[in-house]
Order: sequence, then C-alpha cells, then structure tokens
Amino acid sequence: MSEEKESSSTVSRRTFIHRCAATTLVSVPVLQAWGSRACSAADSTGGAARTLSLDQNWLFGGKASPAAMTPEFDDASFARIHLPHCVTPLSWQKWNPEAWQDRWSYRRHLTIPSELQGLRLFLQFDRVMAAASPFINGYALPQHLGGFLPFDYEITHLVHHGDNVLSLTVDSRWLNVPPAGSPKGPADIDFLLPGGISGSVSLRAVPSAFISDVFAKPVSVLDANRRIEVTCTVDSAGSAPAPGRIEAILLDRGHIVARAATDVTLGNSVHQLALTLGDLHQLQLWDVEKPTLYDLVVTLYQAGRPLHNFRRRVGLRDARYEVDGFFLNGKRLRIFGLNRHELYPYLGFSVPPRLLRRDAEILRRQFNCNMVRCSHYPQSEAFLDACDEFGLMVWEEMPGWWYVGDDVWRDLLVRDVGDMVRRDRCHPSVIIWGVRANESANEPELYRRTRDLAKSLDDSRPTSGTMTEWSRKNSQTEWHQDVFAYDDYHSAPDGSVGIDPPLPGVPYLITETVGQCNYGGKGMNMKYRRAGDVAIREKQALFHAQAHSKAAGYPRCAGALGWCAFDYASLLNSYNGVKCPGIADVFRLPKLGASFYLSQVDPAIRPVIEPNFCWDSTEPAPGGHAAIFSNCDRLELFAGESHIATLHPDRAAFPHLPYPPFFADLSAWDSARAELRFDAYAGKARLLSRSFSADRSHDRLWLQADDLELFADGTDATRLAFGAVDKFGTFRATMEGSVTLRLDGPGVIVGDNPFDLTESGGVAAVWVRTVPNLAGSIHITAEHPSLGQNSVTLRVRMPEQPRA
Repeated sequence: MSEEKESSSTVSRRTFIHRCAATTLVSVPVLQAWGSRACSAADSTGGAARTLSLDQNWLFGGKASPAAMTPEFDDASFARIHLPHCVTPLSWQKWNPEAWQDRWSYRRHLTIPSELQGLRLFLQFDRVMAAASPFINGYALPQHLGGFLPFDYEITHLVHHGDNVLSLTVDSRWLNVPPAGSPKGPADIDFLLPGGISGSVSLRAVPSAFISDVFAKPVSVLDANRRIEVTCTVDSAGSAPAPGRIEAILLDRGHIVARAATDVTLGNSVHQLALTLGDLHQLQLWDVEKPTLYDLVVTLYQAGRPLHNFRRRVGLRDARYEVDGFFLNGKRLRIFGLNRHELYPYLGFSVPPRLLRRDAEILRRQFNCNMVRCSHYPQSEAFLDACDEFGLMVWEEMPGWWYVGDDVWRDLLVRDVGDMVRRDRCHPSVIIWGVRANESANEPELYRRTRDLAKSLDDSRPTSGTMTEWSRKNSQTEWHQDVFAYDDYHSAPDGSVGIDPPLPGVPYLITETVGQCNYGGKGMNMKYRRAGDVAIREKQALFHAQAHSKAAGYPRCAGALGWCAFDYASLLNSYNGVKCPGIADVFRLPKLGASFYLSQVDPAIRPVIEPNFCWDSTEPAPGGHAAIFSNCDRLELFAGESHIATLHPDRAAFPHLPYPPFFADLSAWDSARAELRFDAYAGKARLLSRSFSADRSHDRLWLQADDLELFADGTDATRLAFGAVDKFGTFRATMEGSVTLRLDGPGVIVGDNPFDLTESGGVAAVWVRTVPNLAGSIHITAEHPSLGQNSVTLRVRMPEQPRA
C-alpha cells in the first residue's frame, strides 16, 4: 500500500510518528507575525492553542562545539541576536562562501508559560540553512537536512517548569543536500547559500487532539456547482476512543458563506477526513486583477466543546495550461513575468517578512508582472502570502540547479517536493509545481517519483520543470510532465533575441529568456551593471521587449518569464560576486532594463514615460535611435523650449506588445546643456509630462524609506534607499563619493555606512531594523559631500505577537 493511499483514512499514531521521524518533518502550520497581523494565511489557533514566537533573545556562539549543546554550558560570552540570522556579516557584494561554510552554535533559553500546562508542545523551524541538529535540555532531536522548508518536533515530554535550553548546531557547509552537493563546490550552482537560522522559530501549543493540516481544493469553479473539497488531518494522542466532530466554515470578511461538518472518532491515531463546502456560486473568483480571498476555519469539537481550530486563507480559481495557451478562470491570459531569487544584500536569506512582501509588491505593482517564478527553491511563505493578496501568480519549484546527486540526494529531493506541496497547496497564487531540478538532465525515474508525489498530494495543479536545448533533444521519450517549460537563450539571425516556436502537442511556457545572453555574440557575459558600460545597459530593456513580443507572436505559447527581477549573489559570470541579469539591482532599485516592464500597464491605471538612456553630461549621448518606453498613444519631445519631434510607438518592430517602445533621434542635441521633456498623450488629452536634466549642478541627495512605521520586535526592517538624482528626481547612473548615515532612535542600520556610490552606480540602499521592546521615533540623516543632506523619520510601535 502506498503512503498516500494508506494515510487517506486512518493510521496508527505509532506509524504516523515513525514516518515523521524518518523525514524529521510533520507538516503543521505556524502562526507568523508581519506588521500588525495577528495570524498568517496558515495558522493554528483556538481557545486551548497558542503559538509563541521564539525569534527574540537567541545566543550565537560562533563556530560549533559539542559542549555548547549541553544545558549546563556557560553561554554568557555568546552574542545576543534575533531571528532571522546569518552566521556571518555580509556586504552587498564580494561574498565569500568560506566565511559561512562551517558548523555554528545557537542557544535559546525559554520558560514554558503555566497556561500551556497539559498541552502538546511543538517546536517549529521555518528555515535553517543548510542542516539543523537541535537539542532540547540536552536531548538530541533528529537532524534535519535542507535549508528552504519548515520542520518541527514534538517536545511535550522533553521540557519542564523553569528554564529550558534549546541549543542548535547549524551546519552551513557544502553538504550532499539539494541544491548543493556537487563535487565542484559553490561555484557549480548559480546562487550562493549563506548559512544560519534564516527563518522564524516558534513554540506551538495544542490540545491532545488537534488539526494538524488542512488542504482546501477548489473544484469545478467555472460551473454552477463550484465547491471546495476540504481534507483535514486530525492528530489525536488520546488512548481511549472518543467521539468528536469536525466543522468547516468559509468566511467572507467575517460572514459565514458556507458550512460543512462530519463526525470523527478520536483515539491514539491520525485521521484524514473529507468535507465539501458547496453552493458557492455567489463567491468571487481569485484573479490577477481582483485577487479575492476567503478565510476557511476548520474546528475540532469534543463533547460539543470547541477543542481546536485551524485557519487557512483560500481563493477560488481555475488555472489551466492548454495546448493553445494559458487560461485563468476560463479566459485566455498571456503570462508576463520574471524570475526571482530571494537573496538580499547584507542579509542573505535571513529576511524579515516585510521585505519579502515588498518584493511581491514591486513585481506586481511596479514591474506589472502577472507571474513570478520562484527560482530555484521554495521561497518564504510571507512572499507567497503577498502574492495571494496582490494577484501575482507563482511557479514554485523544489531546490536544484543542474546537478543531480546520489540516491541519498535524490531521496531528499523527493522529500522536498512533498514538503513544498503540503506547505503551499492552499495558496491560490501557486498555479504550477516545478518538480525537476532546474535545467538538469532528464532523469525519468527520479522525475516520475517527484511528479507522482506532487499529484498524490495535490491533483489540482500541473507539474513541470525547466528544460534546455540539450535536455529537450530526447524529451519525447524522457519528459513526463504536464507543461513543457523551456529556458530559451539563443540569438535570431539579426542579433536580436531568438524565441523558438512551441513544441507541438504540449502546453508550452518560456521560463527563462534574456538573462546575460550575448545576443549576436557568444556566451552569457552581458553584465548589466548600473555602473557598467552604457551601451550594454541600453540593450537590456530592448532585449526583454523583443523576447516578450516574439513569445506573444506564437498563439500557442502561454507566455514568457524573463531572467530576472533582481541581481543576486553568485560566483558564475558575476562582477565582484554579484550576478547582473536583473532589471533591478540587488537593492531592488530599477535599472534601465526595467523601463520596458514599468511601461506595460494600462495608462488609465498609471501613465508612464521611461527613457531607456541616461540624459547626463557625463554619459555618452543617446544617439539617433534612442528608446523611450511609454504606454501612451504619442509623445511630444522638447529640448529646452524647442519642440523637436512627435513620436509614435514602433508597432512594426514590436507587433505583439500592448505598449511598444518609441524611438527618437537625439544625435543633434547637446545633452550637456539642454533639458529634455516628454509630454505623453492619449488622443488630445495630455496624461503625463516628464523632464530630465543633464546639468549636474542642481543634482541632489535622494533618501526614501519604503515604510514609515515599524514594529519593535528586533526583526522588523525596511529598505532605506539613497543616491544621486537630477533636479527632477531621476536617478543618476554614476556618482562618486560616499553617503554617510546618522541614526537617532530605537533602530540600527544594517549595511555599509558610509556607503561609496561609485561601485553601485549612484544609488544604493541599506536596511533599518528595530530594537526589541523599544518604541518611539527613528530619525535618519544622510549626507554626501557634494549632494548635501536629506532626512527621514520612522515611527516604531510595540508588537502584538506573544513570545516565550
């Protein structure tokens, strides 16, 4: 009997616990805090249940020693830190893997609140990079291998009144664990893996019988009988059988819109129960333009008393890849998106939820993407929560990049697929599972295992995995997924971006294109640095526009995902340790390459004018074919007070873009003196006017915080961006000198201070992080020797999250 078939009814508690120990993961949700939210999209709450954050007051001892894992160890010399945490300080470039490739010691003292007496206690880790060996009061818990997915342990009988000691050895070496393991070391995958406890840790208290998981699967959402099929897992530690009841309710802003219930016999076992929420014809569907969400609450009752409830946020939508394209809720939708890495300067993977949420907002609301590929590993649930809210569709995939290891490695890869699907199958934004290691060779047996496991856990989504030119050659016999996903990097004969036609008979999606490919040349050596060669910088947006236009020219192609959104740390084809294919830099600040994406939005929402050049007396002149990206009907171009051209979009060269670029001849104009102005029109109505100054004498220091209110938990943070802008507020691409930051108030600067703008191309950012339990105002002043001063004030208030 297969594992999934056996668990579909009732299994003994002994069998269930044995399985969990074998994988060191019980797939149980956890309450997470972001901002003032009391709970996340997946939490376990209830009158007898509490989840306490353990993110504050950790002790970090540096390199590991066995003695540090014992309860009696004197940890007075350990540094006090807060989670998430990276084991080594990072800058924004030049990361050295040797700095973190070691074993590290963490400790945390905790007192179990008296009100939790009699409840079952679970210790939950969201992420530890790359292996965790925890101890509770000196008792060794099973080691967990893998850095991107959650795992937990029941510690009910391992804790006591008074001081308890949680100690942890984190192994951040290059292990035989996906995506690592290649004998060639860190330079053999295209992203770095800085170590540490890179997610939250929490203590979850539940009754003896509780709901451990809920899967809410929308069914037939385009029909009159649309419904949600709810599968609930109940974990019961009681010795004698007892009657119970499960009830599921669907809430729309607090109002019950559907209800279903069924009986359950509680005992020393794990049950899976099915309920159906029907008569949902009046509910709105989740869509990229209107991402409607509902709250599903499943409650376990015993003797008529609510024992435990479990909450999921859900959306109803129908997402289908067909041979003739992609359809969302029955309507054809062209996929338009980017790939994303979750690496951040200074922080690595150890990023608080607010910053993760900001990435989703940038992709959807600034870059106008309707889809993101989470390359090349499962990304944080805080990011997926935001994708649900913003209407950003998600390709999610297991950890991997080219390399496929031995049998142990492969078993971990299969396990990761199962853990990924269990964690994220209720997110409406997730529309496809990537179950192949990125661009790896065809491994039919391995990828049948990953596909079959994903299907057994969630048969509502297709599976796929990225292919390259060399892996697609034998795809007719060795590819066994639902959607053919191709990373297309080749030149057309004229040196423009080449896009191959879709393969016949299969749904087809372009999962990567452009990147650092040298179109018209050879290799992947086009480094789109903000401070790099201007002629190279000006090509990036045009290449992305060509790729999307040509992909859209094939009606059967579902769409294209450009490589990539943000620059990231890598040792492959990088500059000072930073890979530069992003349309934004590592600080998430848009480069010239973003001008195309910025313009692809309905002008009724936001009119856009984005020149694809730098109007700057220190930069080469744009020349006779300067690109301007706009979503308007025409542009009127002025140099100083002189009208020099009326411009129209180039639909002949970009026939399949909703908003093609404009081109202007600026070869006759001296950028050292003239101000440039574009007026954008729809019909006779002027929608927008933007001016640009080449004169640097009026440049100023720009300073901006993404969020003006933070929470005093020691982990919350916001981006503080700064740099040189012209008198109209447009970024300069070059600037020498350093910005010095002075902070007053309950916060700290995470980043280089002073920051030399020369290498970053005139603009950059740091993070401002709060201090635990200190509210008030943070005032930051920035100063540059020639640009002057600027300042910003943030408000910090106390968090509401309970802690242990």
